[in-house]
Amino acid sequence: MLGEPALRARQAGVQSMIEVSGPMPVDQIQPHVQLAKRMTHNAPLYLLGPLVTDVAAGYDHITGAIGGALAASAGADFLCYVTPAEHLHLPQKEDVYQGVIASRIAGHAADIVKRVPGAKQWDDTFSEFRKNLNWEKQQQHALDPLRFKTEREKLPPRESDVCTMCGQFCAMREEEARATHETN
Repeated sequence: MLGEPALRARQAGVQSMIEVSGPMPVDQIQPHVQLAKRMTHNAPLYLLGPLVTDVAAGYDHITGAIGGALAASAGADFLCYVTPAEHLHLPQKEDVYQGVIASRIAGHAADIVKRVPGAKQWDDTFSEFRKNLNWEKQQQHALDPLRFKTEREKLPPRESDVCTMCGQFCAMREEEARATHETN
């Protein structure tokens, strides 16, 4: 039913997009997106989520991001953020923030798959900063620099060049030491 108005709008020189939403199992996302694109004559497709499960109430921003990453990888053009408050209450400022961040992560993951210029480079650059234990550059290039800083400061490491997860057993630091030892 959405394909006919989309085609008529295109023929009349009017922009349109198709909205599709609702819970959807992971294995149905790609075929659903591809069918919607075909049936709407490749009109821009906008999705809310989709939520991949209903049992994660309070975490719908995560279930929506999982679905969003899969949908965008399959050809969806726009993602709508979903908040943790979905189906529970009207979202507050922090709920919207968490929903937007989750959706941005989903979109970025899909951009890498679709080879959007700059997406993989952003990840590769960040990985180099992580490998080099360059905390300042990681924070500057993180998708959410404020969250990066807040999490890093929650439990500061004893040594500034590692995180508190691995500490002295940091794989990146060990790899650097091994490389230095092999060149000497």
